[in-house]
Amino acid sequence: MLGNDDWWRDAVVYQVYPRSFADSDGDGVGDLEGVRGRLPYLARLGVDAIWLSPFYTSPMADGGYDVADYRDVDPMFGSLGDFDALVADAHEAGIRVIADLVPNHSSDRHPWFQAGLRDRYIFRDRPNDWESIFGGPAWTQVEDGQWYLHLFAPEQPDLNWENPEVRAEFRDILRFWLDRGVDGFRIDVAHGMVKAAGLPDVGAKDGRQAEMLGGEQVPYFDQDGVHDIYREWRPILDSYPGGRMAVAEAWVSSPERLARYIGPDELHQAFNFDFMLADFHAKSFRTVIEKSLKEAETVGAPTTWVLSNHDKPRHVTRHGGPARARAATLLMLALPGSAYLYNGEELGLPEVLDLPDELRQDPAFLRRGDSRDGCRVPIPWTRSAGMGWTDPWLPIPASWAALSAQAQEDDPGSTLNLYRAALRIRKEHPALGGGTLTWLDSPEDVLAIERDPGLVVVVNTGEEPVRPDVTGEVLLSSGPLPGDGSVPPDTTVWLQRSTVG
Repeated sequence: MLGNDDWWRDAVVYQVYPRSFADSDGDGVGDLEGVRGRLPYLARLGVDAIWLSPFYTSPMADGGYDVADYRDVDPMFGSLGDFDALVADAHEAGIRVIADLVPNHSSDRHPWFQAGLRDRYIFRDRPNDWESIFGGPAWTQVEDGQWYLHLFAPEQPDLNWENPEVRAEFRDILRFWLDRGVDGFRIDVAHGMVKAAGLPDVGAKDGRQAEMLGGEQVPYFDQDGVHDIYREWRPILDSYPGGRMAVAEAWVSSPERLARYIGPDELHQAFNFDFMLADFHAKSFRTVIEKSLKEAETVGAPTTWVLSNHDKPRHVTRHGGPARARAATLLMLALPGSAYLYNGEELGLPEVLDLPDELRQDPAFLRRGDSRDGCRVPIPWTRSAGMGWTDPWLPIPASWAALSAQAQEDDPGSTLNLYRAALRIRKEHPALGGGTLTWLDSPEDVLAIERDPGLVVVVNTGEEPVRPDVTGEVLLSSGPLPGDGSVPPDTTVWLQRSTVG
């Protein structure tokens, strides 16, 4: 059921944050059996693949991105047998499985760190001025006076990729999971791993160093040597059948730098975060789309589109409400390339902004007061008080009963059924998925795009209804239409062109 080695070029991938997706054993934490039990839901939604955020053995200092054993499943999520059963059932359902790989750092509970194998980490006698992304210094001192580097939490020591044993270990880790049937990897902090020779100071005078990541190169990210690692990995991926792939989470200083990660001898894709960070306005969206498609053309690989993930506020809240979120979603799903969805966005879930401080677990909150916990609240399955969970690890707002999968199932106007319809049309319509787009003339607050053959997408980000210069059958709209041929504010429409007015 899984043909087509180029499946990833126009795939819709659904990110599963395992703790918050579905709980099979009633302990309040989602698990792999929970994911497996919801595969029919995901198949009906219409996704091509699932990306599993880390499920490895971990003390959970950073939600599983602190890995203590890269070849096993943490007991809170199940077992390797559960993972194998999930992959087998997903493949039977026509859904591929992407695993999250965390190569920049391990947990401080990893056997290497516990055994004092310092040559596999980055230790030095004196710290430099580097700062942690989570706030505070990026160095922690151990009992004998040396310091180790952790660009994230102190429980996440950075690995030393100058050590050939580290490189060999990760090549073996790739093969371990590929042998178990994974279809690809999302590479966490793909721009990390290699540090500038001599670990020079950044010397930032104004603001935090982490805020410089988008505009300037820093000596701990996006070093040229990281590409040697991916050139070692690509032949491994290519040696397995079925179109195994890798997508980079890479925050770099320019499109030209990002393009270097993608190609026939490195990675297949890189996340396009600019679309996620765009404002809800036609000009902002168009600027990002044009830039992203130009970059994709440069590297010969389709771009990716993302609106929400486990690190950023959900786009219902970020864009100012469900109507705008639905409109942005239909725009995203009409663009050429692949789309990545985040679990619960198909239910129209907002960011939870009022979690009690004592329940927050994000190390970024503990170190600098910023929290990503609000987008990680377990998703509601039922209308019942527990919403399908027993004592969930983060509390689910009572108002989410109306947003639960059960509540939305039979409502033709629900966000869940909008996503189902959009993904069905995306699969069936020859204009959607891969290909190119053409910009049509439109007012300043409106985007009008044509996908050949004959699919026109109109997005109204303004304050007044607009009447498109196109007539045709409405295939789908993100909100109610008045029936006079106009598109209301905060609405996207997919039209099958008939004639030009």
